[in-house]
Amino acid sequence: MAYFTLSAFGDEIDADLEAQLALLRAINVNYLELRSAWGVNVTKLDDEQLAKVKALCGQYGVKVSCLGSPVGKSPIQDPLENEIKNMERLFEVGGALGSNRIRLFSFYPPDINDAAAYDGYVDESIARLTRLTELAAAAGFYLMFENERHVVGDSPARCAKIVSSIDSPHFRFTWDSANFVQVGVAKPVTNGWPLLGKYTDTHVHIKDARQADGGVTPAGEGDGELPELLQKLHENDFRGFLAVEPHLVIAGHSGGFSGADGMKRAVEALRGLLAGLGYEEQPAFEP
Repeated sequence: MAYFTLSAFGDEIDADLEAQLALLRAINVNYLELRSAWGVNVTKLDDEQLAKVKALCGQYGVKVSCLGSPVGKSPIQDPLENEIKNMERLFEVGGALGSNRIRLFSFYPPDINDAAAYDGYVDESIARLTRLTELAAAAGFYLMFENERHVVGDSPARCAKIVSSIDSPHFRFTWDSANFVQVGVAKPVTNGWPLLGKYTDTHVHIKDARQADGGVTPAGEGDGELPELLQKLHENDFRGFLAVEPHLVIAGHSGGFSGADGMKRAVEALRGLLAGLGYEEQPAFEP
């Protein structure tokens, strides 16, 4: 039986954490994807800010589903030690907030505009992500590997090579249909699910995009095959989070913004798809 629990990127609502949490409670989303608070990235929150995050989440009854880190959104030639330090801090943040999931990426190749050369960096990406996975496993954490534009893991084939090579329960795939559409993948679920479906079992990002211009839309309004994605997840007895990441106003390099109304619209669109398919939303996640 599939188990769909909604979470959301709070910083798409407002930079202020309390405003994020108040809106999530108002729309009955009980989990936060913590990417930033008060304009400070999750890797840079100091201990005082972290204590405030914990207190506010407790006050509003919202739990942290995943740390939306930027680890791996860095040049593949940079020393890996830089990201290891970020990861070690994230272990501290996750430990304080009761969240053992960390989103990450697969590193920028030297020339992001030469897509034909990306294959030449897959092995180095695998080596780096394997090292980070070893650290995460030792600390009891799970890495959520997301496909993204301009990083080595941008296409279904490269993502599949990365995740199948690492082949660890502590390294799972976070599917993002919109990101696949924006790198030119037609019918991403039809074409990508046979490669990545078995690794997509605990975390999915929900946003959609148009093939014609790459514009981001609420779920079901673009070419990302969101209804088909939900059907595949249901067939696979998915148990985890559908993380709403609307990007309806700004879709930037390090994040996005939608405002309160945009977040409401995006959540309503997802709930509409779930209801139309006859799938029940679970308000709390039970692993």
